[in-house]
Amino acid sequence: MPSKCEICCELLIAILLPPLGVCLRHGCCSVEFCICLLLTILGYIPGIIYALYAIVFVDRDEYFDEYRRPLYYSSA
Repeated sequence: MPSKCEICCELLIAILLPPLGVCLRHGCCSVEFCICLLLTILGYIPGIIYALYAIVFVDRDEYFDEYRRPLYYSSA
């Protein structure tokens, strides 16, 4: 479970660069990242809205197993 400080930093990054915020949370080859990148290319505001949704509401532990974890993810 990420701490409050980590979530605040991810939200700030998601507002400035939406795909980067989603990448930090879900990984660079995830469906959430691709959707956020597409929405950001089509319009900055939809990219921000989806990035905030993906960071706050989508639980990454539900989707990742041992083989699909990002490299920076620690299980501690």
